[in-house]
Amino acid sequence: MNIIPAISAETVSLFSTEELRSNFLLEDLFTPSTVELNYWETDRTIIGSAVPLDTPLKLEASRKEMAVDSFLERREIGILNIGGEGSISVDGIDYPMNRLDCLYIGRGAKSVIFASNSADVPALFYLLSYPAHASYPTALARQADATAVQLGSPETANERTIFKYIHGDGIKSCQLVMGITCMKPGSIWNTMPSHTHLRRSEAYLYFDIDPAHRIIHLMGEPSETRHLIVATNQAILSPVWSIHSGAGTASYTFCWGMGGENQDFNDMDGFPISELR
Repeated sequence: MNIIPAISAETVSLFSTEELRSNFLLEDLFTPSTVELNYWETDRTIIGSAVPLDTPLKLEASRKEMAVDSFLERREIGILNIGGEGSISVDGIDYPMNRLDCLYIGRGAKSVIFASNSADVPALFYLLSYPAHASYPTALARQADATAVQLGSPETANERTIFKYIHGDGIKSCQLVMGITCMKPGSIWNTMPSHTHLRRSEAYLYFDIDPAHRIIHLMGEPSETRHLIVATNQAILSPVWSIHSGAGTASYTFCWGMGGENQDFNDMDGFPISELR
């Protein structure tokens, strides 16, 4: 498991572009026939992926980093499929996973196995996990089941639909909150005006981006921002002190996920665009 340290805002202000990318951008997240896991020290977050081809893949614990016999012994996990059709077996129960389906698995599940229906068009499972103090039941949500919220406007180029999967009024969890944001045609800005939330860290997975195009992701303290150039199927780590906004050179979708002190989606400290530096 790749270990990513928690880093202060003061340290980041001195980073080069390469240092910024190596500490906050997961560039090679989806590898065929592999379960990729990254342990981010902030909120003990684990971010990863599973790309099964002909052979199913098992989610296994790393005893060195986790000191457990099974991955979900003391954790919960949200899994979003951004690829072809597949399935996830949880303790012998199969959950068919179509594109943009989301599966929540609670603390205590022993066996998690990923499979694709076709190796030619494999499922691409995105994984986001946090420690859990209690057990909630495994639950599957289709995109049509998610709570949809309309935000933004064409005038500010940020008209978008937020689909909430794992949240207080949807799939129940200990601390994980997870969903996706779909930009409307002609809109490019996400999460603008920007905000921080000291009570929760966050991760963004950008996907459905034309390979020739990129996202310009803004991070850092509002008074001293930095930017990262992000390609499709790459993930951003957002510390509690950092804003997290982006603009695309073409259309895109992204998955957002949070963990920390609460599950209040609106618990955030906003900053007027005019105050960003």
